Amino acid sequence: MTGTLAHIFRHPIKAHGREALASVLLSAGACLPWDRHWAVAHGRSKFDADAPGWTPCSQFQRGARTPALMAIEARYDEAARVMRLTHPALAPLEFRPESEGAALIEWLAPISPEGDFRPVALVSAPGRGMTDSEFPSISLNSLSSNAALAQHMGVDLSIHRWRGNLWLEGFEPFAELNWIGREVRIGAALLRVEERIGRCKATTANPATGKVDADTLAGLRAVVGAQDFGVYAVVISPGRIAPGDRIEVL
Repeated sequence: MTGTLAHIFRHPIKAHGREALASVLLSAGACLPWDRHWAVAHGRSKFDADAPGWTPCSQFQRGARTPALMAIEARYDEAARVMRLTHPALAPLEFRPESEGAALIEWLAPISPEGDFRPVALVSAPGRGMTDSEFPSISLNSLSSNAALAQHMGVDLSIHRWRGNLWLEGFEPFAELNWIGREVRIGAALLRVEERIGRCKATTANPATGKVDADTLAGLRAVVGAQDFGVYAVVISPGRIAPGDRIEVL
């Protein structure tokens, strides 16, 4: 089976904005560079700042609890170490994540819950991103799967609901769910598909508005019999990839 790489996206701060990339160098056993590099801990988080490491998504601010986060867009200048975030209800924010996390927490306040789940700190873990998977993963998602689900539901579904890394085209809808254990060559890189991605309520929010407007989870249950969309893969051979690259499922 062959197809084409359509889009590459990273999410520098977990659940807080998406950014399109023109190309990226994948490294073996690593996440997409700068993807989910930071996360926003809430007031009940058990993230250990003294011994930082991968921590489950429940310990962070996320779209499932705060749908307004889904409307954030991001741009990270790696050379200047400056992040720019935008949201339709807020003024743009530019800050340095390594030293100005408090500016982000203040910026988020108007669109975040109060009480125990309020945002309290911008955190990171050395050497890996805060992916939802326990292993350093890159998500593969299919444009045809998104289109098929949208057709079933009778609504337009932005691909940004799924916060995916790599978007593929040219495959049958939901074919990727059956690739577990298979290798996928994308451009110069080789990946191995590990598991399906179980989806949460974050996908019910419109990325243009941050408001819940579509029951994607019921749609997935009707179409595929589970709340699965996309798959997690690991990089087993490094290489640079870019939109337009050929994809081969081995």
